[in-house]
Amino acid sequence: MHAQRYAIIGAGPSGLSAARALQKAGIEFDGFEASRGVGGLWDIENPRSTMYESAHLISSRTTTEFAEFPMRSRADYPSHRELIRYFREFADHFGLTERFRFDTKVTGLEPAEDGGWMLRAAPSGGAGAAVEQRYDGVILANGTLAEPNVPAFRGDFTGELLHTSAYKSAAQLSGKRVLIVGAGNSGCDIAVDAVHHAASVDMSVRRGYYFVPRYLFGRPSDTLNQGRPLPARIKQFIDKRVLQAFTGDPVRFGFPKPDYKIYESHPIVNTLILNHLGQGDLRVVPDVDRFDGDTVHFRDGSHAQYDTVLLATGYTLDYPFVAREALNWTGWSPRLYLNVFPPSFNGLYVMGMIEASGIGWQGRYEQAELIAAYLTATRADPAAAAAFRARVSGQEWPDLTGGYDYLGLERMSYYVNKDAYRRSVRQATAALSKGTAA
Repeated sequence: MHAQRYAIIGAGPSGLSAARALQKAGIEFDGFEASRGVGGLWDIENPRSTMYESAHLISSRTTTEFAEFPMRSRADYPSHRELIRYFREFADHFGLTERFRFDTKVTGLEPAEDGGWMLRAAPSGGAGAAVEQRYDGVILANGTLAEPNVPAFRGDFTGELLHTSAYKSAAQLSGKRVLIVGAGNSGCDIAVDAVHHAASVDMSVRRGYYFVPRYLFGRPSDTLNQGRPLPARIKQFIDKRVLQAFTGDPVRFGFPKPDYKIYESHPIVNTLILNHLGQGDLRVVPDVDRFDGDTVHFRDGSHAQYDTVLLATGYTLDYPFVAREALNWTGWSPRLYLNVFPPSFNGLYVMGMIEASGIGWQGRYEQAELIAAYLTATRADPAAAAAFRARVSGQEWPDLTGGYDYLGLERMSYYVNKDAYRRSVRQATAALSKGTAA
């Protein structure tokens, strides 16, 4: 038998997680990264990066870092500059950097005749040799926040129309009348930047949001209740009232009343936006109806003129180098067991296709440990690997919602509850390691 070898696409947090887990399991791999080095979107100089100068973690350091490699930073919410340094130190410390081929973009994955995968890649800058190599399997870890979701609008806007992926610095907005469409975490961050530079700032929103302060009772808010998780309904009841006590009602600042319960969509970890609304530095306006030159018309019949419209409309999943059917793509996203395994077990594995409040990079590393445990079992304990596949094909899939009724939106189609997800992943890994069915 030939020595099995796998490919990892992407050297961001998910790709590094996969590399470290395979390394620890003694599984051979090659890594491919389209940019200059490790770090993924956290490297602001990466052409595909969606980072901006003021970006910081919205989850706290201790709930986000890799367990075996704590951050040297003492900041509760480190900046992107500290984080790219952290990923470089992580990769160098464990000898992962040299395992990646940088400035090399994967352009195609096709099934090989012997059951593996043919990977094709080309130099990102055009210079250098192309790659064509067979692998026993491929781990897709190219991230979920790189392909902008740009909605269609009626009419034409003759000013500057940008997606937040093109936003780097508040200097881009100096002296301009700015409309931000969408109020997710990035949109709110940028609005807080903009009020210090733009001539005016409006935010167009279609639904209400829950705003979580970064600190509660003097501690990072996501470090509270880190023990036994509360049942969903009890946590929603308690946390809604805690937020009301600390932040008040966002409706009084102009936001619509949420048509869902807290944690049924990702909360906004930014209360500075409420401060600026209270100071009159910006205002909330309704959903966009249409564009007409430099004028934007809103659904309530009002209108205003703008120099720049910034679309904080999120991102769409993008695995452009492989056929969608290979990933069991249904609807908005692939349907994968534990968001990792295509039910056909065709040799593709997906890392990082999870959105969850507070799951951190350790949660992604646990994904990688599961992949490594399965790959190990295929060689060392085929019966355990077969039992795992049988469980998946039998559709005995665990409930990953944690009891929350998530909104039926594209960005929520691969959302999970961190506690339910990590528990299910750990159970599956333990069962594979013990040689029993999960």
